[in-house]
Amino acid sequence: MTSSAAPQPVHASPSAVEPGLDAGWIARTVAVALDEDLGTAPGRDVTTQATIPASATGTADLVAREAGTVAGLVVVAETLAQSAARLGLPVPDVTFHAQDGDAVGPGTLLARLSGPTQVLLVAERTMLNLASRASGVATATAAFARELAGTGAQVLDTRKTTPGLRALDKYAVRAGGGTNKRMGLYDVAMVKDNHVVAAGSLRAAVEAVRATFPDVLVQVEADTTAQAMEALDAGADFLLLDNMPTPVLAATVAAVRERQGRDGVPEHVELEATGNLTLARAREVAGTGVDHLSVGALTHSAPILDLALDLHPAALR
Repeated sequence: MTSSAAPQPVHASPSAVEPGLDAGWIARTVAVALDEDLGTAPGRDVTTQATIPASATGTADLVAREAGTVAGLVVVAETLAQSAARLGLPVPDVTFHAQDGDAVGPGTLLARLSGPTQVLLVAERTMLNLASRASGVATATAAFARELAGTGAQVLDTRKTTPGLRALDKYAVRAGGGTNKRMGLYDVAMVKDNHVVAAGSLRAAVEAVRATFPDVLVQVEADTTAQAMEALDAGADFLLLDNMPTPVLAATVAAVRERQGRDGVPEHVELEATGNLTLARAREVAGTGVDHLSVGALTHSAPILDLALDLHPAALR
């Protein structure tokens, strides 16, 4: 298929998102994805290797088929390199015409790839699977970021990510203008109802975390204003206000702000709203004065952004 994408500015790097994706993580993830497609390394692509000579070279365009925010271009070079190594062929050249985090429209040229045609086609699906997913997450996040602009509230992700792809999902959230919360169970304590039941009380749960892991922030989940006050009394750093109707949420925020700086409560307690947070409701929730809205749908329900790899016609001869 011929790409009609017009040339775009050339970028030296596929991303300006900080922090970037770890190179080791990219290499491991691409290897697993290629194993799924080709079989155990080096594997084979029975269609491509049967129909296209190893000596054939071509050019292909990575393009957006729809409007959104692109992410995941950082996997392209590694996917090409590993695909070439499996085939014993040279690594294609790649020129990036967009960066992760860019807003794109239908037909936007993201990258131009030139090299062995077999390598281009073997790498195609792995590149598209990873970049299309990341771009979908970035697009969903960007919609929330735009809706929250000027409110002072930020959109956060959650741990509701695809197993094995959390680093990519959270990178994509950053590319879309969102903020990462905790990366896992190891970096922030989250005291929820089951922890309270197991520990015997909310205070006992918070004190146990403080005693065992004094270096971590402690967040407590609250479903009511009374629970939020109890969490403040127990010494929580951060409150997760879960599934509260907007009037209850606003009242809880006001009550927490009233307690700040008194009776051992920090000068500013971080407040995060979560549960049933749709795009249509985002500004309303932000208007209650919360610092953050955490939205699991950014990573567990975002549709992919349609990306494609179009081989130039000359490569078909």
